[in-house]
Amino acid sequence: MKLSRLWQPRRLLFWQWVMFNLLSSLCTWALHTLPLNGVGLLLVGFVALLNVGFGLLAAWMLVRDEPAPRAAQGSGGSGDSASTASTASRQKEIPPAGSS
Repeated sequence: MKLSRLWQPRRLLFWQWVMFNLLSSLCTWALHTLPLNGVGLLLVGFVALLNVGFGLLAAWMLVRDEPAPRAAQGSGGSGDSASTASTASRQKEIPPAGSS
């Protein structure tokens, strides 16, 4: 298991995982600081526990699945794969020195 697979900002699941964690933190803050009645405590506590569960599930799915290669993800915006491909095609066209 590679924990480095958690960092996949190009995937929607990564951002959902971040939002689950932020919402869980917000619910925990609300439980500790706001004066809630019994129903409010149960409701906010239940939402916090659901967010923890969904956050763990999203983290597990991110760690389990290998990230897609950058070329297969479409246009990444940096253009690195396109420049590498054009350089490779130019190298194929130029014959090595000293050959006839």
